[in-house]
Amino acid sequence: MSDYDVIIIGSGPGGYVSAIRCAQLGLKTACVEGRDTLGGTCLNVGCIPSKALLHASHMLHEAEHNFAEMGLKGKSPSVDWPQMQKYKQSTVDTNTKGIAFLFKKNKVDWIKGWASIPEAGKVKVGDDVHTAKNIIIASGSEPATLPGVEVDESVVVTSTGALELGKVPKKLVVIGAGVIGLELGSVYARLGSEVTVVEYLDHVTPGMDSEISRQFQKMLVKQGITFVLGAAVQKTEATKSKAKVTYKLRSDDSEHVLDADTVLVSTGRRPYVEGLGLDNLGITMTKRGQIAVNDHWETSVKGIYALGDVIEGPMLAHKAEDEGMAVAEQIAGKHGHVNYSLIPGVIYTHPEVANVGETEETLKAAGRAYKVGKFSFMGNARAKANFSGDGFVKLLADKETDRILGCHIIGPSAGELIHEVCVAMEFGASAQDLAMTCHAHPTYSEAVREAALACGDGAIHM
Repeated sequence: MSDYDVIIIGSGPGGYVSAIRCAQLGLKTACVEGRDTLGGTCLNVGCIPSKALLHASHMLHEAEHNFAEMGLKGKSPSVDWPQMQKYKQSTVDTNTKGIAFLFKKNKVDWIKGWASIPEAGKVKVGDDVHTAKNIIIASGSEPATLPGVEVDESVVVTSTGALELGKVPKKLVVIGAGVIGLELGSVYARLGSEVTVVEYLDHVTPGMDSEISRQFQKMLVKQGITFVLGAAVQKTEATKSKAKVTYKLRSDDSEHVLDADTVLVSTGRRPYVEGLGLDNLGITMTKRGQIAVNDHWETSVKGIYALGDVIEGPMLAHKAEDEGMAVAEQIAGKHGHVNYSLIPGVIYTHPEVANVGETEETLKAAGRAYKVGKFSFMGNARAKANFSGDGFVKLLADKETDRILGCHIIGPSAGELIHEVCVAMEFGASAQDLAMTCHAHPTYSEAVREAALACGDGAIHM
């Protein structure tokens, strides 16, 4: 008899969700986690603490720029950075303690320590070996870096170090114009830092709809962020309190140097599989260092599964959660499923940016005929009342069938608005279906309906 039906390695969004779902399905379940708290990177040093700082810094922006116009007058608040850090940590603590409560509620055992897999069916933690009929690897990812860039998490930092700086830097250089870099860059820009983003490509947010990407960059420039695009970082040089970033412009190979108090390295993430013993197990890996899995998330070794950031696909918490539930269903003899074409992406700056499905670029590449419906938030009454008129909704639909193929939103609450399109697409809805659905007034969501109307005879309020 095995000690457990399932042992999950890692308690991030993929791991803890999978553990809870396994337990709900009647499987005896344990989760191995070496941190002092559950929740993985996302809850401890990723999604949750960054959103706390984004919210706090946005409130400061509102007080400095919009309160007086609304008749809310008085001295603008000053930044108490230690208190903001305490607020951030309390947000983290509340969430991680919530996972511990859910484990107890669902009778999931937390095995504390770092895991390795000596052979199929066995997980070693410290000196103890636990047996399981099934093992799920959900060990997440770690920040990637560049040659010549040495991270010390003090002056040259990853997202982890950027969340707990000793003070707000006067000059911040961000290497990489992806989601993490732009979110944290916008936090420090609002707090008073002079922020410069250095990006190898000639545009921000790789893979995003190009029209949205261009507008997004313009908005961030208005917020005080400087961009150096088409630049290859050569090296960083750090002292105890300062750093220099050397880069070459790809256009003319000229070399330039930026001075900074802090350098944030935001050049992507890579799977974290260190110490698991995958080589000895003979588990097949991809060329990019990810764990290869089949359509049921099973590795090349029977009974060992993998999900989340350690396998192919976008490194997103909600993608891992979906996979976590699907693997649990699979192990329990049911039919786990993830619709990878409908995983939304969100950037939690202000305004927010959200997307799902196809872009114009992918549709053109596929030779698919499509139509575009757009609506500006300047035509939305709620957005104008809330100083949030920048941005627009862009809906893409099949030219012949009118079926919704994708949606891209830059504007207020974009991360919330995108989900009605996700649901519509999951049910194979047309743009007309969305256009004929009554939306409450005044809400931001009316902009989504208007974009759907624009796919037909035209929007009403534009």
